[in-house]
Amino acid sequence: MHLGRAFATTVARRPAALAIVDGDTRRTYRQWFDDASRVAGGMAALGLRRGDHVVCLLKNRYELTVLYWACHLLGLIYTPLNWRSTGTEVTYCLGDSNGRAIVYEGSSEAAAHEALARHPEAIAIGAIDAIQASVRFAALLASEPLPMPEAFDEREICMMLYTSGTTGRPKGVPRSHANERAAAVSHIAHNQYGFGEISLGVMPMYHTMGVRVLLSSALLNGVFVCMPNYDTELALRLIQDERVSAMFLVPTLYHDMVGHPGLHKYARPALSKLGYAGMTMTDALSEACREVFQPRRWVNYYGSSEIYTFAFCDHLDVKPGCAGSAGLNQELRIVRADPGLDVSPDEILAPGEAGEIIATMSSPEAFAGYWNRPDANARAIRHGWYFTGDLGSIDDDGELWVLGRVDDMIISGGENIHPEEVENVLSRCPLVSRVAVVGIEDARYGARVVAFVEPSSTDASPEALDAFCVASELARFKRPRGYVFVEQVPKSAVGKILRRELKAGRYRRLPNFKHTD
Repeated sequence: MHLGRAFATTVARRPAALAIVDGDTRRTYRQWFDDASRVAGGMAALGLRRGDHVVCLLKNRYELTVLYWACHLLGLIYTPLNWRSTGTEVTYCLGDSNGRAIVYEGSSEAAAHEALARHPEAIAIGAIDAIQASVRFAALLASEPLPMPEAFDEREICMMLYTSGTTGRPKGVPRSHANERAAAVSHIAHNQYGFGEISLGVMPMYHTMGVRVLLSSALLNGVFVCMPNYDTELALRLIQDERVSAMFLVPTLYHDMVGHPGLHKYARPALSKLGYAGMTMTDALSEACREVFQPRRWVNYYGSSEIYTFAFCDHLDVKPGCAGSAGLNQELRIVRADPGLDVSPDEILAPGEAGEIIATMSSPEAFAGYWNRPDANARAIRHGWYFTGDLGSIDDDGELWVLGRVDDMIISGGENIHPEEVENVLSRCPLVSRVAVVGIEDARYGARVVAFVEPSSTDASPEALDAFCVASELARFKRPRGYVFVEQVPKSAVGKILRRELKAGRYRRLPNFKHTD
């Protein structure tokens, strides 16, 4: 069953149920399906055919969700990009995907037109407040509807996400209808979502978390509450007014919510299921979330764009920060971490030893390989296993702990130091609001541990933080050798800490603080 047919079965089940909320826009499942059918019909009239890529540069709004389903009904490949992408980035992805159409709004119009100047063969579709376009999205909404979902194999590609790319060009991650259905069912099972779940649509739909929330919500006749622009107070208001029952966010957004001064003004009458993914969460933040939200279910979900589910942990009250056990469709191993390609998936490390996490490619959630990137396939996919690039270890209970990226590990004086371990300790200090730890090149040690701190008090100082570390369980050799107090720890569009930006010196120091880097 491809996703277009899956959507049709959902609509038939509860056509009058509320499906989506975007500000004053409220649509039932029947209305949502009808709009998607008309847009699919309009795109077919433009000459778009099964297997064509449609590049999307839209925020999380109703029009994007309609476009998502229209692509699946027609057999097009939904190819979303960050709406903040530069013209150079959009030009590359439009060309790399052989995109036949590009859909954009006012905020992304300049970048879209820069890409269209290099690829004039692509159809320009303007939505919302876009000024110049050969086709208006509103016109597609007025088209003759597609008579019924197209018939095609569920193994065909339905979506291609682009990885953020820590180095070099982003990589396309093609995913089939079968991959996506398996991933959505896995997401539903591990988070224990029920029919009619009301989810906050915060995570952008160019990210694996964002599209997973939308698809899972739709399969369950749930309600997807759009947030085109993230704002913490607005999120808290929507949780109250729309009776949001489930959230799936990166830790950064939970940090902003639990620390918001207006938190006490808003009720959370239905919120009971919380999950996070995308990066590790400090123990201090995990404890704060449990105290503030008091969720019935609190899940750490570990996965990727390439293979959605790796592992999950639903007992964070006992093991905060633990990634838990392999998911329903997965088998995991810890093998020797080596930047070379000569590591065998059978070189399994003993419990307690840190190494690279690898996941089986036999999962129904697993992609088949990167788009036009045999070099990336050779590095990541070996002997039927996906090498994640993440460091991890297995504890005595057989459960997984993610220690960070292989590339982020700091080797200082011959000792391996994991940034997340140091961050976890410093995050408990009341003088620290947010912290990121990196290794800075050092003539003596090879790399020196440096903590970049967003302070929560003017009393924060290197001496105070060092004393806190000394009094903690952190081994002395892992203590930061330098402290830099910054206005903001750099983060990606989805809230991940960008350590490479800190290493490159792209941050702003706070005046009136002592720095010891």
